[in-house]
Amino acid sequence: MIKNLLKSLAILITSTVIVSHSNATDFTVDTLNNLNQLNNVQLSPQGDFLVFGLKKGASSSDNHLYRQNIKSGKIQQLTSHEQSETNVVFSNDGSSIYFLTARSGSSQIWQLPLLGGEAKQITDLPLDINGFKISANGKVLALSLTVKPGCSTLKCSLNAKKADKQKKYQIRAYDQLMVRHWDTWTTEYKNHLFVAQLSPQLMVTDVTDLIADWTTDIAGMAQVSLHPEGTSIAFSAKAPAKNNAWTTNFDIFEVDLTPGSNYDLINLTQSNEAWDASPIYSTDGRFLAYLAMARAGYESDKYTIMLRDNNSGKTTTVAKQWDRSVRSLIFSNDNRSLLVTAQDVGQVSIFEINPEFGDVRTVYDSGTAAVVSVHDNTLYFTRHNLNSPKDIFSIQRDGYGLKQLTEFNKEKLENVSFGEFEQFNFKGWNNEQVHGYWLKPANFKSGKKYPIAYLVHGGPQGSFGNMFHYRWNAQLWAAQGFGVVMVDFHGSTGYGQAFTDSIARDWGGKPFEDLQKGLSYIVENQPWLDGANACALGASYGGYMMNWFAGNWSDRFKCIINHAGLFDIPSFYQSTEELWFPEHDIGGVPWKTKDQIGKLTPMSEDYTKFNPSAYVEYWKTPMLVTQGELDYRVPYTQSLGAFTTLQRQGIESRLVMFPNEDHHIRKPDNLVIWYKEVFAWMNTYLKAN
Repeated sequence: MIKNLLKSLAILITSTVIVSHSNATDFTVDTLNNLNQLNNVQLSPQGDFLVFGLKKGASSSDNHLYRQNIKSGKIQQLTSHEQSETNVVFSNDGSSIYFLTARSGSSQIWQLPLLGGEAKQITDLPLDINGFKISANGKVLALSLTVKPGCSTLKCSLNAKKADKQKKYQIRAYDQLMVRHWDTWTTEYKNHLFVAQLSPQLMVTDVTDLIADWTTDIAGMAQVSLHPEGTSIAFSAKAPAKNNAWTTNFDIFEVDLTPGSNYDLINLTQSNEAWDASPIYSTDGRFLAYLAMARAGYESDKYTIMLRDNNSGKTTTVAKQWDRSVRSLIFSNDNRSLLVTAQDVGQVSIFEINPEFGDVRTVYDSGTAAVVSVHDNTLYFTRHNLNSPKDIFSIQRDGYGLKQLTEFNKEKLENVSFGEFEQFNFKGWNNEQVHGYWLKPANFKSGKKYPIAYLVHGGPQGSFGNMFHYRWNAQLWAAQGFGVVMVDFHGSTGYGQAFTDSIARDWGGKPFEDLQKGLSYIVENQPWLDGANACALGASYGGYMMNWFAGNWSDRFKCIINHAGLFDIPSFYQSTEELWFPEHDIGGVPWKTKDQIGKLTPMSEDYTKFNPSAYVEYWKTPMLVTQGELDYRVPYTQSLGAFTTLQRQGIESRLVMFPNEDHHIRKPDNLVIWYKEVFAWMNTYLKAN
């Protein structure tokens, strides 16, 4: 009981911190862009030092490595070269670190001794290295390179790229999907997985491609794990197939790396046609843990832990009945438990799981956490929440002894006034419990009413939870004098799998009802909110909901802001890239199909029933439409369609396009302009009233 009371007190304190200095300043987009950003946090094998990267602002070239003595707390800068460093890996004895840098003109691996001395280059390859890992014994190097499938040497890929540049014509030709992904047109070059032996004093100049003939990519180096003795490697990837654009069949592959082997590749999850991810070997190499979904074609299914005994080859399911989707996992030092993170009621919390019995115990549950490492009984993790950016913390595995180890933005935020926030819940669709957050304006004064910024998250299987966001940061609206309301409607993640599943085939149903009821509830229960003076905002699915509001709740808001929102569902299907998403959520393809006996079956009614473009005759609310032109997830023609409709009907509207942005507004200068446009639109229709 005492432990729970202390946790509740800690949550209360972190959620109500408000700067009371007389010289308090507003939180601005420039302040956000200039914050120190933490990256590449690693714990030494001995557990005595942390090494991390710190970027001194989103636009800054000052992005270097630091070492912190855990006992004393002292921080020492390790690097200062004009070229930054990424992908930090400790040597097995903790005496040095490896990292990627372009100091030599291309992205190569360097090694820096921590007891004194200069960094030295340890790879000299003709192609940039995308990422790497090193086995715990320090003998095997795994790395990813972008190469031409079928090439037996790196020089072959280099020559192919050179020949491409010399061509006098430009053309893109395809024989199968995907033709583009996220923000890039696909090419014949793929991200492959390579290995090499690592020897002291010897430069690595030759590497072996483990999937040389594959015409697909690995899922990234974060999805790669080396056996601690370097005898095998496991990774997640989609094998070459014609249907990769409409399936989620990522598998876990393992390659034998023992001396004299032929690098034979085995598909460990061939029987599972759903998504398999995040392989990780135990510290003694006996076990391989990974995450697995159960339903093919569904990207938001529950990730369950699978544990393979490498001695027997038997695979078991861990904590199968636990109704949370695991985000990340590591083994404890003794390999007797797993430490995982998972979304949980608006937080990303840390849990410890006993793989033998499936017992799940909460270690930490406030804000958004990501586990770095564990040493003995101490867990090191990063955390951020609605009023504080990411820092490093430690806690004992029993949930006691929480310590904040860093305050990277203490000086930059010392006089910044943040809005108070609180989580709430109400009865939504079918009287089921739905959660959300509200934030008071940073300049809040009791007795006054404040206009509402109603933020709707994307995904749609996502969450606007207790996190410090670098694009949709709720505190920026609070700093402008708005009361902020966010609802995790049916379909959101972190509330059980049935809650997440409930949005499929019902995009404009349950979530819409939750959003209506949530706004009514919070206006009634928080009298400082001006319910008659509200603007709705959303991106991606949140943008879809803005278009849905316009046609189905047209008298509720003074203004709407729609970023990258789906406007016409059939044309969205025909121009997006990951087809498994609409095929699951909307219910198949937007045309009649033949069943097994050749009979035509109609297309899903969702393509018309929940299509915003089918309700445009009811639109009347002023709308700001924004989007990046490199967005291939929700192609910008969706925004053009909405804006054309608004203009043709004489509805007050504005279109703002960003030629060099994708689905998100990432570039700091663009972000300043985006928020400027957003606040100007809101001020026109809200504060003027």
